[in-house]
Amino acid sequence: LTLRIFDCYRPQRAVDHFVRWAASGDQRTKADYFPNIEKSRLFAEGYIAERSGHSRGSTVDLTIEGLDMGGPFDFFDPLSNTADPRVGVPQHANRLLLKLVMEKHGFRAYALEWWHFTLAEEPYPETYFDKPVK
Repeated sequence: LTLRIFDCYRPQRAVDHFVRWAASGDQRTKADYFPNIEKSRLFAEGYIAERSGHSRGSTVDLTIEGLDMGGPFDFFDPLSNTADPRVGVPQHANRLLLKLVMEKHGFRAYALEWWHFTLAEEPYPETYFDKPVK
């Protein structure tokens, strides 16, 4: 299996940018990333957080290269839930395979996003780093 990483460590300043974006009137990405939810609901629904595990250095967004997961990365919709019943049997099996592989290696899944995993035993569970990535 080959893993494809979408996102990993993210400095707090990048998360702060998401917060500002969510408060703005910018709707350019709505059709691609959140067509069925109001932008103002992204925090309440759990798709975006003011404090992210990515800033703790323990969270990764990824997929298994070449496998159809039944929906795109960063699609803020119930279709992205790991166990969403609307995806086909092969896509559900692919999501389950990714979940099992990651759990075997010490990660726990985030049920709302099939691609999102956090170390079960985080070394810095209360620290949100803000070191820039160069």
